[in-house]
Amino acid sequence: MSALLEIDKLSLEFRTRSGIVRALENVSLQLPEGGSLGLVGESGSGKSVLSFAVLGIQDAAATITGGTIRFAGTDLLADGGSAMKTMRGRELAMIFQNPRVALNPIRQVGRQIEDVLLRHTALRGAAARARAIECLADVRIPDPERRYSAYPFELSGGMCQRVMIAIALACKPRLLIADEPTTGLDVTTQAAIMRLIRDLGREKGMATLLITHDLGLARDFCDKLAVMHAGHIVEVGPTETLFRTPAHPYTAQLVRATPVGQERLENLASIPGNLPDLRRGDLPPCRFSERCELRSPACATPLPNLVVSPGHLVGCHHPQARSSP
Repeated sequence: MSALLEIDKLSLEFRTRSGIVRALENVSLQLPEGGSLGLVGESGSGKSVLSFAVLGIQDAAATITGGTIRFAGTDLLADGGSAMKTMRGRELAMIFQNPRVALNPIRQVGRQIEDVLLRHTALRGAAARARAIECLADVRIPDPERRYSAYPFELSGGMCQRVMIAIALACKPRLLIADEPTTGLDVTTQAAIMRLIRDLGREKGMATLLITHDLGLARDFCDKLAVMHAGHIVEVGPTETLFRTPAHPYTAQLVRATPVGQERLENLASIPGNLPDLRRGDLPPCRFSERCELRSPACATPLPNLVVSPGHLVGCHHPQARSSP
């Protein structure tokens, strides 16, 4: 499969009163047409920052200092991001973390879907309304004609999340970015929302980038995983491979901290330490090294990009899972 989204050596920093925060450094990722990639890691690793950069909606204090983002062969950073602005909402769409915050509380949900259609399509009037109702039906909202006129406060959290998905999919995008799409939902609703995203992706041939700190959720719904720590991508590979034979020490610790099946809580292991302060001027090449049990003098040298097996990459001097020659 050809790459739909290609991120190559992307670096981004924030200028703050307390110093420069090096939020992303040399981040590279590829997502094929119709594929599903889970971007996982602790809160604060830079997952959402990366997704905002892809869509060109990063904070005003953020500056992209290097690298490229290409979508279907188009450079999204060229010409001040003009191509990105044209594609955003039409070919690239996003589900935000908290639907009750993202939705306009004083505007009917159907009208909010129409807003996207009016911006990116030629549909107007009754045709736009009919398409908005169709979008609500696509995300399995019962009685979509009546729900069209509902306000967000009249809907449950799960229903609001479905409305967010309907807005994101209104123009039939080629790439959907789902940023913690199940935050604040009960377990049953979480599963329903994730099945819906997966099924719609398959039906429409849409690529999906799932951003989550929940490794178990990503395991159930993604073909591949990219593990992020403190602004670095430390490992990328097929989902089951990363669970069976994680190569990076950080990935291994994330897996050990993830409950699987009927595993007892006392068998889970926490990850020691905290993310480093990204304002530091002396950040080591491996930002996990100060928390790592395998740390050695080599960790103070530039990181290698090792191929553990076909499609399985890790940036570490001490990979734990090496394929035989």
